[in-house]
Amino acid sequence: MEPKISLKDVRKAFGPKKVLDGVTLDIAPKESVVVIGGSGTGKSVLLKCILGILLADSGEIKVDGQDVTHVAATDRDAVNRKFGMLFQGSALFDSLPVWENVAFGLLQREHLSRAEAKDRAIATLAKVGLAADVAVLSPSELSGGMQKRVGLARAIAGEPEIIFFDEPTTGLDPIMADVINDLIISCAKEQGITALSITHDMHSARKIADRICMLYEGKLIWAGPAADIDKSGNPYVEQFVHGAAEGPIKMQVRR
Repeated sequence: MEPKISLKDVRKAFGPKKVLDGVTLDIAPKESVVVIGGSGTGKSVLLKCILGILLADSGEIKVDGQDVTHVAATDRDAVNRKFGMLFQGSALFDSLPVWENVAFGLLQREHLSRAEAKDRAIATLAKVGLAADVAVLSPSELSGGMQKRVGLARAIAGEPEIIFFDEPTTGLDPIMADVINDLIISCAKEQGITALSITHDMHSARKIADRICMLYEGKLIWAGPAADIDKSGNPYVEQFVHGAAEGPIKMQVRR
């Protein structure tokens, strides 16, 4: 089976700092892969390279077998239509009501009428457990958990084949974080979506992942089924999973 996303020896540096140092990873159709790792290990840069926001310095990135590492803008637009994105801070437009946030991509790409787009948005909000009356509110009137749900609704509104989740539970209390985890699972599985998530939340990683990979100093140092994360045998993974101050991962602390 051809991978939905395939990365081969992907490298990205900013000046002398190597952020991605030869990342190779295949993600199967309908698979949920979670990349864990500490802050500054290159997780967000990895997503941005796949999305085309950043250009990899070298290596190969394929989506459905198509090399998208260095493609023309028109070809990149066609690829990006397959993508949905849930941003870390939800990234809602404060000046737009909730329904327009959800339907933003539909209005831009599918040229629906505003009435049709609003109906689609309300139907999508229902999938994430939000009532129709939320559609006319502004993002500032919503709690953090509701904003995250709206962000998820926007991510799935265009029926994408692939969704990227950037720290989906950051800033949420444990109960709401678990609600978001359940919504991610149900939405992805119901629509047969391939999911790539980055997080440092191990409860979330265990729950939403079929497979977990750990990125450290620009390299994938471990990958395996989510069920094996607690028996990885890798001291870096074990320290991260258990949140231990002592171990091979040294935090840079000024004294």
